[in-house]
Amino acid sequence: MSYKSIIETHDLTKRYGNFEAVHALNLKIAGPGITGFLGRNGAGKSTTIKMLLDMTHPTAGTGTVLGRSIGDPASNREMRRQVAYVAEDKQLYAYMTVEQLIRFTKSFYTDWRADVERHLLKRYQLPMRRKVKALSKGMRTKLALLLALSRRPALLILDEPSEGLDPVSIEELLQSLVAAAAEGTTVFFSSHQIAEVERIADRVCIVDHGKLAMDLSLDDIRQDYRRITLGFAAQPPSDDFHMQGIEQIRTSGRQVVVLASHNADAIVERARSLEAVSVDVAPISLREVFLDTVKENDALV
Repeated sequence: MSYKSIIETHDLTKRYGNFEAVHALNLKIAGPGITGFLGRNGAGKSTTIKMLLDMTHPTAGTGTVLGRSIGDPASNREMRRQVAYVAEDKQLYAYMTVEQLIRFTKSFYTDWRADVERHLLKRYQLPMRRKVKALSKGMRTKLALLLALSRRPALLILDEPSEGLDPVSIEELLQSLVAAAAEGTTVFFSSHQIAEVERIADRVCIVDHGKLAMDLSLDDIRQDYRRITLGFAAQPPSDDFHMQGIEQIRTSGRQVVVLASHNADAIVERARSLEAVSVDVAPISLREVFLDTVKENDALV
């Protein structure tokens, strides 16, 4: 089944007393592919995911997942049949062995893929007779992924999946997410690890202070985003740089630093017409975009 949007929210908001964890969030996630939900700890990522899965109710706003309303219990239950979720704390039945938990979980799914189960058991080297409570955090993550990916989900949602994992386990996790996306599953994962998002994501949504600060594709960053550093012999005319493509402007003495999402050539041409004595144009990484975005938000709070 195809959907206009895999995930879509309209002014989704969650308040806890006077604290607003998520503010008027508007997401629109198409699929298939991998979307990184990037933000600092406490930015509102986990709260958003819990609202999408009806684990907590919005204070205001609406949303759909796989075309089904998150606010309607019956619709949400039907949606969750096609959604696999890996929580940050990897909650599993601790008293069961790995073998028991796999057998218990797959009894609920008629489309369980035994071939994927066998492949991931071999790849992850999970100890079948060991109880879940005796597994390391890395092993619990691998077990949670096996349970999720063997279900043939249309959407895989993960909340900080790499938290507490060693570098080898993180690499295996990222490879598993790429493989899932290649088979047609839409992957939506929250993280505050910029390098992981940049490694595998097609798109990134940056959330900060509960608000959507940026939504863009990684290809756009690589192809179009530029940091343009301009030097002037006298006080720079920064007011003249408000033009299409400019996302941020910072002035320090006689230097102007421009973050451009596109239109770099025209911005450079404008700078030369304003008698810039030096012009440097450089590509920009997701890390730089993220840090510039959250710093600007901090200045506004």
